[in-house]
Amino acid sequence: MAKNPITSPLSDSDRDAVGSVLQATLVDLVDLSLIGKQAHWNVIGKNFRSVHLQLDELVVLARNAADQVAERAAALGITPNGTAKTIAASSGVPEIASGWLKEEQVVSSITETLASLISRMRSRIDETDKPDLVTQDLLIGITQELEQAHWMWQAQAA
Repeated sequence: MAKNPITSPLSDSDRDAVGSVLQATLVDLVDLSLIGKQAHWNVIGKNFRSVHLQLDELVVLARNAADQVAERAAALGITPNGTAKTIAASSGVPEIASGWLKEEQVVSSITETLASLISRMRSRIDETDKPDLVTQDLLIGITQELEQAHWMWQAQAA
């Protein structure tokens, strides 16, 4: 492997700790975008259109956040890995059922997925408190967006 061409303002140990957090976050966000598309393609039911469109919004949120996380990692000299093999092997996001899904199933599944991811994000916010406040700030902003989406998905079932 070639010498790292990107230097980091962080110590090696802090960069490694932050790198682990960023990689895990990247994987979960890429998986969330894939789950959102899977549900988008398979949702059925009387509220199909609104859920279908809301899933597109979730995918955009996940993809934009994943890009921010990957670019933060790169800026710190950490190579992000968003390959399908890596996502499949290490995502902590709950899977969604395959096949046609009634909108109630989708709403419930996405709500649970977001709750799980938010919990993981809040732990990562804590993990970056000491080694890198800039990364922590990024994670806080992404978590805020995920929490807003979680609220809107919960409201669908209310």
